[in-house]
Order: sequence, then C-alpha cells, then structure tokens
Amino acid sequence: MRRVMIALVLAGCSFPLFAQAAPAFVNTLMPEPAQLTAQQGSFALTASFNISLAGVHDDRLDSTISRTLHQLEMKTGLEFSHQTPAGDGGALVIDAVSTGNKIQSIDEDESYSLNITPQGAKLHAATVVGAMRGLATLVQLVQTTREGYFLPAVSIEDSPRFRWRGLMIDCGRHFEPIPVLERTLDGMAAVKLNVFHWHLTEDQGFRIESKIFPKLTGMGSDGLFYTQDQAKALVEYARQRGIRVVPEFDMPGHTTSWFVGYPELASAPGPYQIQRVFGVHDGAIDPTRESTYKFLDKFIGEMAAIFPDQYMHIGGDESNGKQWKSNPEIQKFMQQHGIKDTGALQAYFNTRLLKIVEKHGKRMVGWDEVLNPGLPKDVTIQSWRGIESLSAGAKQGYAGILSAPYYLDAMKSSETHYLADPIPASSDLTAEQQKLILGGEICMWGEQLDGRTIDSRIWPRSAAIAERFWSPATVTNVDDMYRRLWVESIQLESLGLTHLTQQDAGLRELAGSENIAGLRLLASVLEPVSFGERYHGQHTSQLTPLDRLVDAVRPDPPSRHTMNLLVRDFLKNPAGMVNEREQLNATFQQWLAATPELQRQMTRSPLLAEAQQRAQQLPGLATTGMEAVGYLSNGTKAPAGWKQGKLAILADAKKPDALVRFTVLDALTNLVNAVQEQ
Repeated sequence: MRRVMIALVLAGCSFPLFAQAAPAFVNTLMPEPAQLTAQQGSFALTASFNISLAGVHDDRLDSTISRTLHQLEMKTGLEFSHQTPAGDGGALVIDAVSTGNKIQSIDEDESYSLNITPQGAKLHAATVVGAMRGLATLVQLVQTTREGYFLPAVSIEDSPRFRWRGLMIDCGRHFEPIPVLERTLDGMAAVKLNVFHWHLTEDQGFRIESKIFPKLTGMGSDGLFYTQDQAKALVEYARQRGIRVVPEFDMPGHTTSWFVGYPELASAPGPYQIQRVFGVHDGAIDPTRESTYKFLDKFIGEMAAIFPDQYMHIGGDESNGKQWKSNPEIQKFMQQHGIKDTGALQAYFNTRLLKIVEKHGKRMVGWDEVLNPGLPKDVTIQSWRGIESLSAGAKQGYAGILSAPYYLDAMKSSETHYLADPIPASSDLTAEQQKLILGGEICMWGEQLDGRTIDSRIWPRSAAIAERFWSPATVTNVDDMYRRLWVESIQLESLGLTHLTQQDAGLRELAGSENIAGLRLLASVLEPVSFGERYHGQHTSQLTPLDRLVDAVRPDPPSRHTMNLLVRDFLKNPAGMVNEREQLNATFQQWLAATPELQRQMTRSPLLAEAQQRAQQLPGLATTGMEAVGYLSNGTKAPAGWKQGKLAILADAKKPDALVRFTVLDALTNLVNAVQEQ
C-alpha cells in the first residue's frame, strides 16, 4: 500500500483513499488517541444515522453536533436528521456528564471514550468539551469501500497529554481578516488544539479597538484593526469549538504603534510613526511614570471585559533598554530605587503590571525575558529560547509553555517539529517540576505572510505538532505520522482552509495562465527558505509584496518525505526493488519532460524569471537520479569522477536562489553516495 501511495504522491496524482473490497479499519486519526483497540466489523453509515443525547448538553455541544452532521454529510453525500432527541435511541449516543466551566479553563476535563460496534456508537465524556473532542475523532474515523461509507468498530479511551495546546497568530505585523482566523479555529478544533493566542499589538500595528484610548487604532493601525464587537464574536466562535482565546498586548517593547497616538507613554520624545521594518526597535514604555500605570490599568480593564479567559499575555520580549539608558530621568529613577540595570527595571515594570493584571481577574503570561529574580511564581513563562530556558523556569517553580521548536516561520519539516517534545526523554525535571510544563504553543509570526498565504504556512504542519501535544510521548513514528498527515491535510481543506489550493492559485497568478502543469511539478519539489534567509535575501518589510514563487510554494510538501522513503527502500536491495526503481525513474522522467515548457513559461513572467535557475537545475537533478538508479540496479560501477561531478550538481542546487530550496536533495545525495566507482 505504501509503495502505491509513494508513486501517486510523487506523480502529483489524486487517488481514492483506502478503497477496499470489504470494510477494514485503517487508522488515519490525528492526533493519535491515548488508547485505541480495533474490533471486528463496522457500522454502515446510511441516511438513517442520527444522534441522541443521554447526558447534559449546552449551546457548544449542540452547535458541534450540527457541524459534525454537516461534515458527515459532506463526506458521504447522505442527508441526516439534525434532530437530537433525548435518550439512548440514536445511532450515536452522546453521554456528557457535565457542561464544565462556563468559561472554559485550563483545567477542563477533555477526556472521552468512544465505542463503535456494528450496532451503533456511544460517546461518553466527563464534560461537554470532552464530547466535542470525541466528535472530532468520529469525523476522522469515516472510511469507505466501493459499497459505501462506514465507521470501523473500535474502542477508544482518549485524553490529552498536555493541558495547553496552542497556536499563536501574529496579527500585528500583517493584519489577518476575521474569515482567516475563523477557518484557522475550525482547523484547530479538528486536531484538538485548545488555545488561540492572539498577538494583537506590534511596532507595525495596534489591532484591537480601545474606546477609552481611540488613538491606539485611530493612529496606530493603518485602519486595519478588530472592533470590540468583532473580537467578542471571535471569542464566541472559538468557545463554540472548545478553544480558549488568550490575547497578547506586547509591552514594554514592540510598542511603537502605541506611541503614534500616545507619545507620552514612551521613554523618549516623539513623534513616532508605525514601523515598517521588522526587528527589534528601541521604543519602550516608560516604566517610571505613575501615569503609565494609570493608562495600563484602564486599558487592561477594558480588554479584560472583551476576553473572558483567565490568562492575559503581556509579551515582555526583546526590549533592548536603549531608550531607558539614554533617558536621564529614567536613570535617576533607577538610582533612587536601587535598580541596577535595565533587566531589573523591566522586572520592576512586570511586577507593577502583574498587580494590574491580577486586579482585573487575570493571570499573566510573558515570554522568557520576564523571568527575573523576584518575579512572583504565578506568572506563566512562554519559552521561545528553548527547552533549557523552560526547564530552568520549572526548576524555579514557574509554570511554562514551550514554543521554541514550533516556530513555523523557520520553515522546518513536520518531522522536525513532531520530534520536539515539551518534556523530552532526556529531561532532568522531577515529576513535580514536570507538572509545571503546561504544554506547548505553535507560533506563526507574521512578517512574511498575508491572508492568502497564511494557511499553507500553518497547515498541515500544525496537525503534526497538535499530535505531539495531545498523544502519548511514545507516539513518535515519523513514517506513520506522515501517512496520516496527508489524509488529515485533505480533511482540513474540506473545512475551508486553503493550504493546498492556494499553491495552484499562486502559480496561476505568476504564470498568467491556467496551464501550470510543469510549474506545479517544479513547485512540488520546492519549499520556502526560512524567515531569516528570506529577510536577509529580500530585505522584507511590512510593505514588501508577497507575490513571489516563495509565496506560492508550501513548506515541507509531500515530495521530501516521499522521496526519502522511496530511496531508503530502494537502497535496501537496488537489484531487487523493481517497483521502487520504476517509481524513481518515472519521477525523474517527469522532471525531464516538463523542463522545456517550464523554462519557456518562466521567461514569459518577470516574477517567475527570478527563479529560472531552479527550473534549469531540475533536469540535472533528474539525470543525476536516473544515472544513480541505473548503476545501482545493474550492479555496475560508475566511471571514476562521476560521483564528484554529481555531488557538485547537488551542491550547486543547495545554494540560495529565488528564496526557495529543493526538497529532494538529501535523498538524491544518498543515491549518489551509494554508487561505487571504477
């Protein structure tokens, strides 16, 4: 089965998933449940399928049931009754014991059990949120034969490993429209993420309406901001999906947009303008004035009424202290209060800010930099510096969230993210200290994305990370993760996400044509370079058009892992692996066949012409692969110097160009290195 899937993915073909003569369970769940036992038989899905409620329910469960039925209808083409009678007479019986907290908390019980037999299904959960997680699993379980659709007979006992499973979206550097955020929340619910961290303020924009301080958005947003009504509606949209919304208002640094309208908050005189260039800027809130804290008290009180979650994020990162050092009044204040350096001054600010946050009923979250001696233990630390920083905080008694390995703008593979664990096997934390690791959070920083490209940057890689946060630590099989991820990726698109379709749309726009077969093939073996590479190569700013080939291609497309698998299997027995040899040669021949039209097309588009060298390199990669396969399959040796020449071709293809990189170079290098020379 795997060999067939490899061939079809490499060829860019579509194919029916798991079409079998008789119902048989194929596990494509993501995240992987804590415990799953396959049973004999299956439950056939027909138009008579319905849901009944044997336990409690509320508006969240009711709306989730409605969405679940709609998703099942879209999968099967059947029309189901949307009536949910009380009792145990439904084909699916949902038994939730409690509605849980009115405002979902970090301690919400999300566990559930799901039992499916040929006679029907029962879903039991301690809370409504647990039942919602079980329904997400039910949708993923739907499978098909030529005869129709069915739910496999399984027994599942499931609960999350970590309580905090988040996704942060930076809407400060580039504003993201509400429909983008809504479809992101739908994707989050599908893979059981439960915290939406909404990064709302940055040097490049203040994105949340304040009616008390209207110049924050009036002068600091370019008119791109969320009204309070929109924010409340999004919080409710998330609540209906079992997702908490934690807002972030970054301070004392990353606050230039605050100062455009309210320069009196700053540590240096204005005037200020919205920053267009990304990076660490000198602007910082003045922590020595009482007027600063009066302002923040009013602002945080206003925001607390919009965002009901018990946590509020105050940022705290990357404040370089330059304005503090150059301000005589601030230096005088530090001397009078025995504050030795700018780190200690930020700790003073955080302590004052914590009291305000707590006054308004919130618990404070901050990035690594807020961790200073004397910081109260009820502040939660979000670590962007790494496991060591997170562990150091836990050893001091601070609750923490890991984000460092989950920065999506690094354009790393799903595999790399997947194998990074908030509590790695090598951890030296005690059992009690491990309890302070609340979980992890995926970070989607917004320097180089917009509403068109954001989906492909978040998905489907976030689904793999979601499994790391939910599933047992022992679930680490990368090959199986990718097998299930490709299935889940398609299901996520059915929810309205555009991570797959956006690539074709971007390629059509670049080519000015619907004829993009060759361009699509090239794009399938390319991915974006990391944020840092692009920043230094293109000098991106907030005003940079995001319209290049790098914006169309996807991070970690299937070609990378698929080619690695194919080459790995082939090299086990080059003379005997006939199917693998044929698949590799067919792929390389496709590259060669597409090259002439691809190169012609790239010369007709100035934006595509920037990447013409990548198209020119493709036939060299194809020839390298075909020759290596030929030598290995026939058991013959290459001429002396062949390997050096081919490795030079691969080394040239690894050089930076057009802000995109090939995904197949590691696999081709393994092929070349396996060849013996005369």
